[in-house]
Amino acid sequence: MSVFRVKKTLVRTVLVVGFAAGLSATLQGCFLAVAGAAGGGALVATDRRTLGAQTEDREMQVKALSQISQNLPDNAHVNVTVFNRRVLLTGEVAGDVSKQRAESIVRGLNNVNTIVNELAIMPASSFSSRTNDTYLETRVKTALIAEKNISANNFKVVAERGSVYLMGLVTMDEGNRGADVASRVPGVVQVVKVFQYIQPQEAAAAAAAAATAPVAASQPDASTPTVGAIPDSSVSSRPLEQQAPAPVTNSNAVHPGNPKATTP
Repeated sequence: MSVFRVKKTLVRTVLVVGFAAGLSATLQGCFLAVAGAAGGGALVATDRRTLGAQTEDREMQVKALSQISQNLPDNAHVNVTVFNRRVLLTGEVAGDVSKQRAESIVRGLNNVNTIVNELAIMPASSFSSRTNDTYLETRVKTALIAEKNISANNFKVVAERGSVYLMGLVTMDEGNRGADVASRVPGVVQVVKVFQYIQPQEAAAAAAAAATAPVAASQPDASTPTVGAIPDSSVSSRPLEQQAPAPVTNSNAVHPGNPKATTP
């Protein structure tokens, strides 16, 4: 076989292998996209927010984080959580000027209805403290899943320096139950309620709509492992150990949002 034919054969082989690999990646990407769409549909179906509010919340969070990082000192540690056009600011800043600056930036965003400014004026938290907060969020979510008569899907959990902030569209009874569950999770220093309350009939209507949605997601079983959980020697199939309830309060840092915002 001539050198030319050998080279030609090698080129063809490389092209065939490359095409097959590309096709495989494409098909895999399609599969993941379909799976992601199905999972996203399930989340939408069990969320009490409108689809429009969910989309706006994601956009607000991205914009707020970007603008705050650009306009606040590097030593500021600010977390932004958005639920139903209500923005929760947590973390640490060096002084009141930075705290008010962060709030002002958020207020300038379109459709921000309410701002809950829980920023603390103190040095930025350590990496170990933030890791512990992530772990606490997981444990609180696990405890909410295990609790009967409430759905963990209706709660958004944020932990900061051991304090747990609870957001969501809930009834007064659901909010009280959820706060009590969170207060009993070991390591929780305090629970701060940042809820938006709805009437029981509104909750019932939302549940009926979710039950008839094309893609419905049932509440995760308490025995299902939580994704992202940090394993340690205390994690088992047994219920979480109990502690004396941590204090539960309502946030007193609730401020008006953008004056042009529409009511959700």
